[in-house]
Amino acid sequence: MSLPHPREPHQPHIHQQDEKSALDNLKVSKVFLPSILGVGVIIWMMSSQLDLGELSKLDKSGWTIFWILMAIFMYVLRHLFYAWRLRIMTDNAFSWPKAIELIVIWEFSSAVSPTSVGGAGVAFFLLSQEKLSGAKTISVVLYSMVIDTLLFIIFLPLLYFILGPIIIRPGMEVFSDIDGYGITFLTVLFFMSAYGALFFYGLFINPRAIKRLLIILSRFKWLKRFREDLRTTAYDVVTTSKNIRQKQWSFHAKSFGTTIGAWLTRFFAINCLILALVAGINPTLYDHLIMIARGMAMHTITSFSPTPGAAGVAEYLFGGFFSDYIPAGIAVLIALIWRLISYYTYLIAGAIIIPIWFRQVKYRKKVESKPLSLS
Repeated sequence: MSLPHPREPHQPHIHQQDEKSALDNLKVSKVFLPSILGVGVIIWMMSSQLDLGELSKLDKSGWTIFWILMAIFMYVLRHLFYAWRLRIMTDNAFSWPKAIELIVIWEFSSAVSPTSVGGAGVAFFLLSQEKLSGAKTISVVLYSMVIDTLLFIIFLPLLYFILGPIIIRPGMEVFSDIDGYGITFLTVLFFMSAYGALFFYGLFINPRAIKRLLIILSRFKWLKRFREDLRTTAYDVVTTSKNIRQKQWSFHAKSFGTTIGAWLTRFFAINCLILALVAGINPTLYDHLIMIARGMAMHTITSFSPTPGAAGVAEYLFGGFFSDYIPAGIAVLIALIWRLISYYTYLIAGAIIIPIWFRQVKYRKKVESKPLSLS
């Protein structure tokens, strides 16, 4: 007996459960738990690890401020790259200010959700409220997730091939040096690669085969809790494939190019902070590549953190990934500044922008529901 379909493929929409979950994730009160976790870990680490003597070694010539400002600028660029990608994927349905606003809310939802894909449900709700069609909303969110994943499964193996296991953690010169962190990284990368390959095949080669696979998987009892999600995704793959396969190659080139820009600026911000706060460091191109690769490896591991936005986990792990570049006594300070720029900024910005956005949506719906009066 066949199971009922969650929706017809030509009539995509946002489920009530998805909307309820999205609204829950957009509550401003969501900032408290990750803030408490992150700040708590930072205070604990500062009390036991911070070495004020390291601060006295810093260059007082102004380069410290310059590189901190460069790190901030990298995150400004990252945000603009994501806004640009959103405009590309929606065929310029949004103005630059609106795209920038929507990315803030999207990033906020990711920052208050466990695992890196926590913001996807909010993104569906967010774009649908901005009067984007159901089919286009699904295509934008799913394709964004797929090309983000493709970037990692292309560049991380490439960097591993060029530089070796040292890209994972300090001290990993050969494969036999890989420890628990390395095993975790390779395991996550394997599942990420399987996910990326599966959806790439579904979007560009044979969407109906992936649809059938997901429908079959939804019938297994041990996947009962994911049944609705699997069936919904089955039709989302077909819808997205139909839309993006009609696009010119320039659409895909621009989408992937802005994705590279967004991730590269994110990770290079760490390089800037190391240049700012580690006395006497003069990294070569090789060192910069290692630092960027370590940032990617760390993100790969923390993306499956059980805490919202990897709060507490990212701060704790940061120093270990860069211990061959950052003295132990100053790692916690760099981690704090990095998270202030990359994470807590979105919590604060989201807490300010989201109530304003809700009022705008509510007002627009109220205006649109009014009957036209004939004078």
